[in-house]
Amino acid sequence: MRPVMASLLVRDYDEAIAYFCDKVGFTLVEDSDLGGGKRWVRVGVEGGFCILLAKANTESQSVLVGKQMGGRVGFFLNTEDFDADHARMKGQGVHFIEEPRSMEYGKVVVFEDLYGNRWDMIGKPVAAAQASS
Repeated sequence: MRPVMASLLVRDYDEAIAYFCDKVGFTLVEDSDLGGGKRWVRVGVEGGFCILLAKANTESQSVLVGKQMGGRVGFFLNTEDFDADHARMKGQGVHFIEEPRSMEYGKVVVFEDLYGNRWDMIGKPVAAAQASS
């Protein structure tokens, strides 16, 4: 077995699709109408891990939009070209809450999505990135 998907509470399907596809750079993998105002919406990488955008339907779900991880980083993205992806996302208006920093495991920066959930974007360690150039 392997994990293939995680859900993310959203206020609105279409605003979340626009954000994750246009600003972050994900692909809209699936958008199926389930009837009754519900949709099965997956964004991510075709054939890879996806985020299921789950529209909050109740008050108890709505208050958790943007707070699913209690203010901690809850989602992690790997990138092959950290600097290019960081510049592209910044140019698209993605809110980075810090400047990029180098860690043992790679170059990293934290951003908040349109609801306030925190994500790490992680690139290769500087030595590994230079060796593959």
